[in-house]
Amino acid sequence: MENTNTPIDIEISDEVADGTYSNFAIITHSNTEVIVDFVRLMPGVPKGKVKSRIILAPQHAKRLLFALGDNIAKFEHTFGEIELDENESNPTIPLNFGGQTGQA
Repeated sequence: MENTNTPIDIEISDEVADGTYSNFAIITHSNTEVIVDFVRLMPGVPKGKVKSRIILAPQHAKRLLFALGDNIAKFEHTFGEIELDENESNPTIPLNFGGQTGQA
């Protein structure tokens, strides 16, 4: 099969272009998909709210991992290293929705 490098025409609605703020993500997976829930947690409020859910095939999730790594490296090259507090680098948040759970 020939690689044609055809450009992709992508549209974005005004509502989606405005974006949604998230300060926490919960990542879960099955054998066929990876689910990323973007959550907004507010100080002093014990309950967070999922603002967006993205469901990916594992192959697309791995491509996203590589793309995020590449973009973080470029960001840090331009603006300096992103510092994480000691507690942020490995949070221990008791969240489990009945399956294997990762945190980001």
